[in-house]
Amino acid sequence: MAIDPYVQAMLDATRPPEGLPPLDQLPAEMVRAGYRAQRTQSDLSAPKDVATRDLSVGGAAGERPARLYTPAGVAPTTPGLVYFHGGGFVIGDLDTHDGLCRRLAARAGVRVLSVDYRLAPEHPYPASHDDALAAVKWAFDHAAEIGFDPARIAVGGDSAGGNLSAVISHELNGDPQYRLAFQLLLYPALSMSADTPSRRDLDGPLLTKEAMAWFEKCLAVVDHPQAGRMSFGPHWRLEGLPPALVVTAGFDPLKDEGMGYTRALEEAGVKAKHIDFPTLVHDFYVLADVSPTIVEAINQTADELKAGLR
Repeated sequence: MAIDPYVQAMLDATRPPEGLPPLDQLPAEMVRAGYRAQRTQSDLSAPKDVATRDLSVGGAAGERPARLYTPAGVAPTTPGLVYFHGGGFVIGDLDTHDGLCRRLAARAGVRVLSVDYRLAPEHPYPASHDDALAAVKWAFDHAAEIGFDPARIAVGGDSAGGNLSAVISHELNGDPQYRLAFQLLLYPALSMSADTPSRRDLDGPLLTKEAMAWFEKCLAVVDHPQAGRMSFGPHWRLEGLPPALVVTAGFDPLKDEGMGYTRALEEAGVKAKHIDFPTLVHDFYVLADVSPTIVEAINQTADELKAGLR
């Protein structure tokens, strides 16, 4: 199976020039700016009839920026998705994932609350995870204000955001006050140092071994006393978790851990569905204008989210 031809054409046209310094020699803000410029231009056709409101939500160390998406014509109260962007806990923001959140909201008919958690290296682990947990609790506590049905709140994210969503689901498991209804795990990174065939064999495209090493260095999670909190393993209790959709891409180093996590959920009695898009690459959810296959994948994902929050 080959990479989707439209995606391959994009990769060929955007190869970085020779002689660029290694990632760990560049300021994080410079890398963020480059990523922001690329991704905000890759989904200009996202639905415009989705109302947005920038607001602040509770984080672990003060308020955090967030953006609420409300699709046209919905009831005053709908199911809600608390969404966390990807980017290795170092890059990405509300704008890089704006198009995806618009598409999910419009297609699934749900409100989406996208949260801008603190990023490394300025805020090393576990700042991102503490913010994400606080933000989900905030969404439950303020459900009436943002139009969320508290009985139908999902958590979701891509890559690093998928890790945050899985960790939060685990940490809130069994909490009667914050009972999540669904997990949306899009090519989730379930351990910064997972040793899987796909991580060993694939070096890109887009998510390279250099990038993963840089993310891990910035996050400073190795040897942290809470490192096990963010890495799936036998210490995680999976029984009782909310139903999950786990999406993987065929040309993604994170593919194997997503498939493995799906199997673990199923073995624990959790309703879990795995969808693989074999011709796509990591980060495809924020590349909708690149290929019709990506738009179809987003629509299928949104349909699964809608069904999961019925």
